[in-house]
Amino acid sequence: MNDQQKRDEIFNVVWQACDTFRGVIDPVQYKDYILTMLFVKYLSEIRKSKQAEYAKKYKGDKVRIKRAMSRERFVIEKDCTFDYIYTHRNDNDIGQTINTVLESIEDANKTKLHNVFRNIDFNSETNLGLARQRNTRLKNLLKDLVDLDLRPEAVGHMDIIGDVYEYLIARFAATAGKKAGEFYTPAEVSETLARLVAPKPGERICDPACGSGSLLIRTARQVGTSDFSICGQDMNGSTWALCKMNMFLHEVDAARIEWEDTIRQPLLVEDDALMKFDVVIANPPFSLDKWGQEIAADDRYGRFYRGIPPKSKGDWAFISHMLAIAVERKGRVGVVVPHGVLFRGGQEGKIREAVIKENILDAVIGLPANLFFGTGIPAALMIFDKSRKPGGKEKVLFIDAAREFEQSTNQNILRTQDIEKIVNTYQKKKTIEKYSCLAPYAEIEGNEFNLNIPRYVDTFEEEEEIDIAAVQKEIQHIETELAETEAKMKRYLKKLGF
Repeated sequence: MNDQQKRDEIFNVVWQACDTFRGVIDPVQYKDYILTMLFVKYLSEIRKSKQAEYAKKYKGDKVRIKRAMSRERFVIEKDCTFDYIYTHRNDNDIGQTINTVLESIEDANKTKLHNVFRNIDFNSETNLGLARQRNTRLKNLLKDLVDLDLRPEAVGHMDIIGDVYEYLIARFAATAGKKAGEFYTPAEVSETLARLVAPKPGERICDPACGSGSLLIRTARQVGTSDFSICGQDMNGSTWALCKMNMFLHEVDAARIEWEDTIRQPLLVEDDALMKFDVVIANPPFSLDKWGQEIAADDRYGRFYRGIPPKSKGDWAFISHMLAIAVERKGRVGVVVPHGVLFRGGQEGKIREAVIKENILDAVIGLPANLFFGTGIPAALMIFDKSRKPGGKEKVLFIDAAREFEQSTNQNILRTQDIEKIVNTYQKKKTIEKYSCLAPYAEIEGNEFNLNIPRYVDTFEEEEEIDIAAVQKEIQHIETELAETEAKMKRYLKKLGF
């Protein structure tokens, strides 16, 4: 069985397990139960595999086996495994049993899993129903997963289970409606953004609105080695937990993922100052209302010196934060934004002007509509580069990639060739007719710092010239045929006595 077949097999089993919850609770919630149990199953299978390996190596010496097991990535006691839970599947309090097991796993792995499972209640009457219904659903979930072989020797390399986990997150996002954007960025968009910021070995990468962590992971993969460090922050507890599990399944154990409001309470700090990163990427919530304007004027980190965004639109608040944590004279920033960020006036216009005058805006890239789950509006990518000469008046690249995509049933998709064209055009800073334009500072200034892409990339297609004489001749021909037809109809009606 090849790697893709293994991925498909695991995915199909887990996706079928979702039937236990479909129609019962919102997909945004049941993903927590499914993915948490898959995580526990995987940890349990690793434990089982390592236990057998050390038993053979140390010829059954229990003391040496226990010592070796205590040095593993995760410490999982025998009464905290999936198999233990499964043996209690018929208990009347199976939900509480699962909660107790999760708490024990957390306590035994505090540095890695502290609070990860605390937002997920397997004994919730609100989410899972009354006792009898709840017990039946949990029992069915356990039965669905029990035969899934996730041992390392069966799965193969780590990327397989990590890829399945991300694919499941994507499928949950597809059914989650507007809430999908809270935890997932489409893979093609993540891939495009990751390649544009081009992280290098040894660099620090941050996503201050990390969701499930997929964008962070794809950006880290661009490094090509394990020589990088990852940090992220998210304010949603269950999404934060999802990100933590996602990191561990991709063997990024050293990732620092914080749970708090990035704007009001940034936790990625060191020496009482914001941590600095070589690469900062994010898909923050579009035009977030009540983002924290009340604290901006007195922000201890001075993130809003260019101006304070309006209370009902937090886009520039997130961008201001991202620019603040990018390393001076070196950092790159890539952010997904709604198009309004490019042209809205008022305070946002003043902030945009200040950013452009700092000469750190490198590119603006328009994406096709309907790429994102839960919203059909088109988005854009803004790329900032702090290595540009401070206060200089360098050109800015504009790309209109809105018309190049694959149309799918529910949403549009960026194809491989679409991503390649965007990245290649950006890297070579090319001007391509009706696709891209390397605009001089003077032109942007002349447009009053409005970054609306059609102002720079002319995509107007001239309509084919109409031959008026030929059209009139065709109309006359049709009118003649119509008159003849009406005359025939009158004769037939007259014969019929009408």
